[in-house]
Amino acid sequence: MRDQDYMMRAIELAKQGTGWTNPNPLVGAVIVKEGHIIGEGYHRRYGELHAERNAIAALKEPAEGATMYVTLEPCCHYGKTPPCTEAILENGIRRVVIGSADPNPKVAGKGAKMLREAGVLVEEGFMREECDRLNPIFFHYITTRTPYVVMKYAMTADGKIATKTGASKWITGEPARLEVQRLRHRCMGIMAGIGTVLADDPMLNVRIPEGRSPVRIICDSRLRIPADSRICQTAKEYPTIVAYSPDGEGGAAEANERQREKICLLEQLGVQILPVLDGSGQVDLKVLMKLLGGRGIDSILLEGGGILNDSALRAGIVHEMQVFLAPKVFGGGNARTPVAGIGVELPGEAVSLELQEVSQIGKDLRIEYRVRQVEGCLQES
Repeated sequence: MRDQDYMMRAIELAKQGTGWTNPNPLVGAVIVKEGHIIGEGYHRRYGELHAERNAIAALKEPAEGATMYVTLEPCCHYGKTPPCTEAILENGIRRVVIGSADPNPKVAGKGAKMLREAGVLVEEGFMREECDRLNPIFFHYITTRTPYVVMKYAMTADGKIATKTGASKWITGEPARLEVQRLRHRCMGIMAGIGTVLADDPMLNVRIPEGRSPVRIICDSRLRIPADSRICQTAKEYPTIVAYSPDGEGGAAEANERQREKICLLEQLGVQILPVLDGSGQVDLKVLMKLLGGRGIDSILLEGGGILNDSALRAGIVHEMQVFLAPKVFGGGNARTPVAGIGVELPGEAVSLELQEVSQIGKDLRIEYRVRQVEGCLQES
C-alpha cells in the first residue's frame, strides 16, 4: 500500500464520527509499521479520546519506529483530553504524515513544531484537499465562532418547492429524504421560519437509527408559534430555541403584555426564548448567528421556506447549499420557489456558487454548492 492509501483509510475512519464530535473536528488516524497497519482509530464523540490516542489504544504491537497518518494536525494542549503529541512521542512513533493544518489558535502549527523538535519526521499538507473536505464546519466555527450554515431544499425540475395549492409532500423520493436525515444528524442545529411551522407543523428531528437530533431553532419575530404545535409540545424532549424580536409587536403596551404572557407559556413547555434586537421588528440573522455560536452551536441546517432562505442569503450567513432535484414538473406561475423576495435586478448581482459535487440518490439528484460570496448580495425585499 502507498501513503495515499493509508491516508484514505484515515479519511474514511474520520467520517464515522460525523454528527458526534461537534464542535470538535472529524479526525482519523492510521499507524503503519513495516508495511502493515498496526493500529487505527478516529475521534468518536466530543469529550472522548482523539483519533491519535484511539489508534494507539488499538495497537497490535509496539509502535516504535512506525508512521502515523492523521487527517488533522495533532493537538499539543490540554483540553478535555491530554495532548496527542505527548502520546505520539511516548510511543516512539518515528514519522507523522499530516493532512489538514489546524486553525485552532491553541494548535495552529504548534503540534507539528513540537514533534519536529523532538526528532519526529513530520510531513504536512499531504492530501490536504481531501482532508480539508472533512471539516468545513470546524474550520469555520473555530475561526469565527459563528455557525456554518447549510441551506437545504428540494425542488422540481422547474424550480418549485410546492404546488400552486402549497402541497409539498413529497417532492423527492425516500432515498433522498433519508439523506436529509443524515444532514440533520451532521449539524448541531436546524433552523426554520415561523411560516414553515404554521404551514407544515414539522418535528425537525432525526428519524434514523442511532441519529442525533439537532437543536431546533425557529425564527419567529412576533412569537406566533402555536403552543400546541409539535415543536412546542416536544421541546422538553428536543432542545428548542425560538428567536424573536422584542419590537415585533410594534411596542404597544398591550402587545408587550401579550408577548410576555406568550413567553411564559412557551418557557413552561421547555422552549428557550432568545430575544434578538432589531429596530425593524425582524430577527437579525447575523446577530442570531453570533448568539448561537456563543452557545456552542457550530453548524445549522437551514430548512426554511423561500422567505427565510431569501433573508439568509441577503444576510450573508449561508456557506453551503444542498439542492435535491426531483424529476418532476409542477408548473404554475404562483407555485413557490426556494428563494422568495424580489430578487436581483441584473445577473451580475446574483449570489455566486461553486459546484462541489453532483450525485444521484434514487431517482433524484443532489447538487452540492459552496457559496462563494458570503456577504449577501440579494436586494432588500
